[in-house]
Amino acid sequence: MWRNLIKILICFFFGIFGGIFADQILWPYFIERPLFYQYRLEQRPVYLTEKREIFIQENTALKDAIEKVDKTIVGIKTKLKSGATLEGSGLIISSDGLVVTLAELVPANSQIKIYWEGENPSFQILKRDQKENLALLKIEKNNLPTAGFFDLEKLKIGERVFLYGIIFDKDVPKKMVNEGIIKYFDENFMRTNIFEKNILAGSPIFDIEGKILGINTIDKEGKVIAIPNKKIKAIAGF
Repeated sequence: MWRNLIKILICFFFGIFGGIFADQILWPYFIERPLFYQYRLEQRPVYLTEKREIFIQENTALKDAIEKVDKTIVGIKTKLKSGATLEGSGLIISSDGLVVTLAELVPANSQIKIYWEGENPSFQILKRDQKENLALLKIEKNNLPTAGFFDLEKLKIGERVFLYGIIFDKDVPKKMVNEGIIKYFDENFMRTNIFEKNILAGSPIFDIEGKILGINTIDKEGKVIAIPNKKIKAIAGF
């Protein structure tokens, strides 16, 4: 019995050392020979390359989308009778100057200025819808860039999105972007995981291809909640 056990142990140890020798010395030697070169296995670098390509593609897509919608946003600064100032953004939705923003940013009997690409174009307010908190403006410009509307029937939870708006740094308008995903949505609003200051109210929210999903409101906690684009289309008569 002991002799059989010793034989088993000897075979076991020889098997271990044989495996190590084949894996670390014999196989690397033969695999570099011309006859076996084509059978080399290099799976790990392939996986790393794929991950890197996906990461680059996502970043490139976001940069391309931002560049596509770069000139479709306007800054809005409103001085109230009380002396208080409201700041926010709006979205150009037609090449002849239709702009949608939040009604709360352009109340009646206030002094309003529009900022677009270093200019302060003249404008008029066409509609205010207090119930939907939307306003339709018309700036005196033509041949303006626009973005397409996202098909909300294709919207899914987890959709990657970004907001793009204008803030005022010592009265100088500056563009700002933030990105996130759609956490929840229904026919009346879209909730994101983005948090922002109220100065970005009225900024549009886009998908990763630069298509319009809606106009942003920002609650007291800083949560970004978007009014869906179907309501933008409704107030504009699209």
